[in-house]
Amino acid sequence: MATRRSIVHMDLDTFFVSCERLLDSRLNHKPILIGGTSERGVVASCSYEARRFGVHSGMSMKMAKERCPEAICIKGNTQTYSKFSRLVTDVIKEAVPVYEKMSIDEFYIDFTGMDRFLASGPTPPNCARASCKKQACPSLLACPKTKPFLK
Repeated sequence: MATRRSIVHMDLDTFFVSCERLLDSRLNHKPILIGGTSERGVVASCSYEARRFGVHSGMSMKMAKERCPEAICIKGNTQTYSKFSRLVTDVIKEAVPVYEKMSIDEFYIDFTGMDRFLASGPTPPNCARASCKKQACPSLLACPKTKPFLK
């Protein structure tokens, strides 16, 4: 009989915004747009405060600014986001034996066989949340039976 896999998909929600807020707490609770700052730029990430105005990733920066004129626009810094991503990866690496990093802010974590270690402790999703919380990054988790059903 095949072993049923226990895979958790961890997506660091509003990751770029979270990184910027860790560097500058004055950005907390304000609408933030991360991406190309010219009118031809695209929103790479935005805060929930900006999403309330209908702004979303992939939207043109021009349209995002029209919908949320008080938003703070930040070009973004790939090196900074990569640094924070490595910190989160290090926490995950310490917590679980098998993981797959899919992008700067996305991971698959394999908890198969860890039930004997977690039976009296945290569940796999709680363990993943705790890993992310240690680095102060919000996360969204999905627990599918197989990876292809996620996207």
